[in-house]
Amino acid sequence: MKQSRVMSLVESVANVIVGYGVAVVTQILIFPVFGLHTTLAQNLKMGAVFTVVSIARSYVLRRLFEAFRFAADKGRQR
Repeated sequence: MKQSRVMSLVESVANVIVGYGVAVVTQILIFPVFGLHTTLAQNLKMGAVFTVVSIARSYVLRRLFEAFRFAADKGRQR
């Protein structure tokens, strides 16, 4: 069964929402180790930017792999 584009997006968004929380907590813990001191608001904003990029990346990669799978399946049917 082929995954629809909408479900690919839903899966990517769900994955990134969880990743957003992990990223913000990681930033809060790791930045000070490298001498970077940011406010919670700054960490949340940076996390938001990374989240948008991650959603786009996940969606594009999912669609590429789905296209590869579809092409491989089509090639086997010939």
